[in-house]
Amino acid sequence: MPLTQRQTFRRRRIVVFSGIAVVLATAFYLPMTLLAPLDEIAASVAIPSMPQRAAPALELPAYGASAIAAIDRPEVLAHAGSEDALPIASITKVITALVVLEAKPLGANEPGPTITFGPADLDYYYTQQAAYGLVWPVANGQQLSQRDVMNVVLLASANNYAQSLALWAYGSEDAFVAAAATWLTTNGLENTTLVEASGIKEANQSTALDLTKLAQLAIESPVVAAIVSTPSTEVSGLGTVNNRNQLLGIDGVDGIKTGTLGDAWACLLFSTDVVIGGETKTFVGAVVGGPDHPTIAAAIRALIEDATAGYTEITLATAGEEFAEYDTPWGDEANAIASATVKRVVWGEDEITVTVDADPVRLTNAGESAGVIHIRVGTESLDVPLEYSDEIDDPGLWWRLTNPHGIF
Repeated sequence: MPLTQRQTFRRRRIVVFSGIAVVLATAFYLPMTLLAPLDEIAASVAIPSMPQRAAPALELPAYGASAIAAIDRPEVLAHAGSEDALPIASITKVITALVVLEAKPLGANEPGPTITFGPADLDYYYTQQAAYGLVWPVANGQQLSQRDVMNVVLLASANNYAQSLALWAYGSEDAFVAAAATWLTTNGLENTTLVEASGIKEANQSTALDLTKLAQLAIESPVVAAIVSTPSTEVSGLGTVNNRNQLLGIDGVDGIKTGTLGDAWACLLFSTDVVIGGETKTFVGAVVGGPDHPTIAAAIRALIEDATAGYTEITLATAGEEFAEYDTPWGDEANAIASATVKRVVWGEDEITVTVDADPVRLTNAGESAGVIHIRVGTESLDVPLEYSDEIDDPGLWWRLTNPHGIF
């Protein structure tokens, strides 16, 4: 049966509108699928496990008081013995030198002003000699540079020269003692007391914890650090002045000061540099109240060995190590990998935390930035850049046309 005119018109209209619909769909769908940005691909993060480490075991002396610290750490590594302040003997002279440098600053390589000795200095010599203190010869009118006097004080440990140095800098013993008290408070040595400049009096006292702070202050002073690390030096009119520190040059020990009271009270304020995994660690510490210097020297060597063993070099990230992966709907794969190898020397059971901040991705090239690894080791924080291991390329025409759900 032939179509009526109305039916023919209706069919033509359907064909026309269908064609228009196809044209419009093609005009919008094709550009949108071909040109529209792809959805971001989130990373699947993998946090690596850090190696297990044993707690350090440090053996400290059972006598007196002792402590050891690493200068890059906020707390001491270990301490033992009396927590009360104990006599520090000639360790006093380190404080004397630092307090004098407050009033009479000296450049690292400067001799400094000339000090002329007089009757008061002769009195110091005879008074110290009568008290069986360690003395060096002095003459009325004798002249030495400030640095030479400090050499005699810190290397030869001459009690009379320590008093002479304090008198020259501050004008009187009382003024020096007052300045020393202020300096101790300012530098946080609140459990340390000085009543005179040489250390011959037992009232000059400190704790092992305070002495680790003092040791760090000493090695931070270019003048004091240079003197105490010197085995010997020549002083005009006095000859060769030898360092009394028996450990100097052994196990990296480069200072700082011995102390002795009587026959059974030996002390040593020490500093040493050790290399662990390519990093230099500086230990400072003190032993006070030991029976004799050979005994405390052996104890300090064992303590340095234990402290060194308490550090371990660990690898926190290896170049090329995978920290996240990406799987695209169209089959491309890539990883977020560490861009560099990072190692650190870690103390004992220091907490290590790793956070991976991997960027989402659409398209990328190998080697481009993929985010950051945030690592915290104890109190230290560091970032390691991530990069893409492979290219993530556009999926192409066919995938785009047949996977609109991955685009819209």
